Amino acid sequence: MNWFLEDNLDLVTLYFGEPDSTGHKHGPESQERKNMIGQVDRAVGYLRRCIKDNGLESTLNLIITSDHGMDTVIKENEIYLQAVQNFSFQDIQFELLDYGPNGLLVPKENKLDQVYQALKNAHPKLHVYKKEEFPKRFHYAKNTRLTPLMMYSDPGYASLSLNESKRTLDLGEHGFDNEDMNMKTIFRAVGPAFRKGLEVEPFESVNIYALLCNLLGITPEPHDGSLSVMQPMLSGHSDPGAGDQLFLHSAWCSGHLGS
Repeated sequence: MNWFLEDNLDLVTLYFGEPDSTGHKHGPESQERKNMIGQVDRAVGYLRRCIKDNGLESTLNLIITSDHGMDTVIKENEIYLQAVQNFSFQDIQFELLDYGPNGLLVPKENKLDQVYQALKNAHPKLHVYKKEEFPKRFHYAKNTRLTPLMMYSDPGYASLSLNESKRTLDLGEHGFDNEDMNMKTIFRAVGPAFRKGLEVEPFESVNIYALLCNLLGITPEPHDGSLSVMQPMLSGHSDPGAGDQLFLHSAWCSGHLGS
């Protein structure tokens, strides 16, 4: 709290790597992950008590959020690309298959169509696209760093390039379609800038950047978010950036946090 009491910082961020790590290892519905969520909850409770005990409730805004949810992956749902008929990794110049639902492939010269035809109907839960055909709703494929072939699997399925004997299965995974409810995250905010007891409709996390800039009284860089989406939650008690401080707490993977 001395950062706010003595150093007068405007923005402090705190990051927890849990319950993400535990969710990957034991699964999102496991008792181990539930126990870890309890630990994170107690840490947030301690933080809020410190804010209150140091008389900062009237000047400090606290935001609690995370970057994704998590879904259960079971062994029977693994998709082994090396088992696909007419597909060979010898036709691939570069592959990024991060033991999860997403994959990027660079076929060797003159092999693009051959690889695409082999993979596009390889599994009913695996979706393979040429870069220019990737669904626009993901706002993803225009990046110059992305590869000619892109793929993702349905929730609960993981696509792999390694043999089963070389692979340690993660029981929890993320990176699935963001329309899946298990991929949703949380947003909690308390402080003088926010209305009390308000529950808002779901919104995209990209809008949080505009909110932070507004609270800090700074001009945002070009972005895809909108402050108008966040405006209804603001109390309107003061001008943007007028002396308030901001504490942003972020966890890797959402869980249920105490109020």
